[in-house]
Amino acid sequence: MKKEIITIREERISAEEYIDFLKRTDLGSQYPKERFYERISKLVNNVSISLVARNEKILAVGVLFRLTDFCYWLYITDLGVDRNYERQGIASRLMKTAHELAGGEKDIAVYLIANENAVPFYQKLGMRYSNDVMQYNHIDWTEWTVE
Repeated sequence: MKKEIITIREERISAEEYIDFLKRTDLGSQYPKERFYERISKLVNNVSISLVARNEKILAVGVLFRLTDFCYWLYITDLGVDRNYERQGIASRLMKTAHELAGGEKDIAVYLIANENAVPFYQKLGMRYSNDVMQYNHIDWTEWTVE
């Protein structure tokens, strides 16, 4: 069986395509229900860098969104892979590409909030828990899953 070619590009994904992608990943449960469609539209239009992994049929099979100052830090806001494409190295390639675009591992510290099921993946990449992150969170947050 021929291995499918997956390409990663820096590109803006539409809100509609991203919502469709969320339905095929475990990322769909990380967003609050409040003003979901409005917020997703803002997210895809305003994130510093948007990386999309696509299969040969141009279907989005991986997405990474990040915020960065291109000097010191990189914050990963979203990293997901289509359930049918997991364990093919797509997420690792997305992380490596994001780090390189932000300025490289010698200059850029990476931060993120990890879903507990994803912690082993991030640890495999060499990430560890940090005690220096603070939070201010007073938003409406009703848990749900995009379906």
